[in-house]
Amino acid sequence: MAETPKLRARRSCLAVPGSSPKMLGKAQGLPADMVFLDLEDSVAPLAKPEARKNIVAALNEGDWGNKVKTVRVNDLTTSWTYRDVIEVVEGTGPNLDCIMLPKVQTAEQIIWLDLLLTQIEKTMGFEVGRIGIEAQIENALGLCNVDAIAAASSRVETIIFGPADFMASINMKSLVVGEQPPGYDVGDAYHYILMRILMAARAHDKQAIDGPYLQIKDVDGYRRVAGRSAALGFDGKWVLHPGQVDAANEVYSPSQEDYDHAELILDAYDYYTSEAGGKRGAVMLGDEMIDEASRKMALVIAGKGRAGGFSRTSKFEPPAE
Repeated sequence: MAETPKLRARRSCLAVPGSSPKMLGKAQGLPADMVFLDLEDSVAPLAKPEARKNIVAALNEGDWGNKVKTVRVNDLTTSWTYRDVIEVVEGTGPNLDCIMLPKVQTAEQIIWLDLLLTQIEKTMGFEVGRIGIEAQIENALGLCNVDAIAAASSRVETIIFGPADFMASINMKSLVVGEQPPGYDVGDAYHYILMRILMAARAHDKQAIDGPYLQIKDVDGYRRVAGRSAALGFDGKWVLHPGQVDAANEVYSPSQEDYDHAELILDAYDYYTSEAGGKRGAVMLGDEMIDEASRKMALVIAGKGRAGGFSRTSKFEPPAE
């Protein structure tokens, strides 16, 4: 069994159709944390074979910087999936970070992908276990099985909410992806789904990613909807248009003030629990009491800030003796 991959920054997850060389080129210069080069819904059936070739060329020849590089293959109810995985992984090898599997319904589908990836890696001489898996939950059965899906392989890095197909699968009365359905005037119709995905992800040390907002010109609407999942603790959200990238990076990052305060808590707690600091487990930091629970909360905020490239603007100074 491969080691669990290190979690990577995924505040903004940019979708790029594999059938468009122009968009594959443009995406390389955008400040998204992650790109997923798509072979599924954004690619017409007759264009899929050529899209595989486009994606292999783009990953091998392009300059993607520090972006997480993912390819979304077709789901396992289609005839394309095995060929997608084989051609892309054999063709790109070290230039690929993850395979995204859409419409995951059972843990067995993740196990299938894990085994196929392992066979390809061994055959091609690639590092075994390095390529991660991103599991997209898009229907009721997938949500019911999300715990088993998250636990199915150490390769799994993210659990993703796919709202459009999910809405269709439960007969939700709406055509606007990401907005509340007509008649649901109290609360959030997606709250249970988002929390269910988040709990499964956190229980198994995975990232939780929110799906797209299809009104691509409404950046304020994107921020509003993204703010809901960010408030719950999601790590990022899909981006369908360059205009949404900066919004995602901002919404899923802490403020500079919160980041600095989190780092201050971590330094202070480290000092006060040490011999020099008196081996104390609960102390006052200004007007705030901090303890082990405070440290855990601060680790989350500090981790998000570090992943987003934040730099500290303040420093903890131990009190003078």
